[in-house]
Amino acid sequence: MTATSTVRIQSEPFDAAAEARKLSGGRTDVGALVTFTGICRGNEGAEPIAALTLEHYPGMAEAEIERHVAEAISRWPLIGVTVIHRHGRIVPGDDIMMVATASSHREAAFAAAEFLMDYLKTRAPFWKQVEKPDGKVWVQAKAADDAAAGRWAAPGKHEAAE
Repeated sequence: MTATSTVRIQSEPFDAAAEARKLSGGRTDVGALVTFTGICRGNEGAEPIAALTLEHYPGMAEAEIERHVAEAISRWPLIGVTVIHRHGRIVPGDDIMMVATASSHREAAFAAAEFLMDYLKTRAPFWKQVEKPDGKVWVQAKAADDAAAGRWAAPGKHEAAE
């Protein structure tokens, strides 16, 4: 089985439900569809957030995400994968990114989606600036996110059976 994949980096909003339907619509081999949509929050703890600005390295960012999608497809029995990530200024309530994985079985779909999310959170070539009432600040990497991504370092450890 050859999995289909879509990777897009765009400034314009996307329709997460329509993107998910593209992976499973009219297919009888999809037994699980896992989707995650990251949404811009309006606060960080007690501090309000006016917006996020996401920057990326065009060309490199797509290639890196495609490389990790290919790794997910090689590690789990996937039917399809979609990764969409926005760039530019994003205000609270707006969708930032989406990962969708389709498989015959839920274990593979969940594991691959988590793998891709952990990668996007820690290693994708994006830079995030938070706009707060007292100014703008670039977001630094978090040790907890790196630790979560570290669990995928040993191939075979978390793969689901077909």
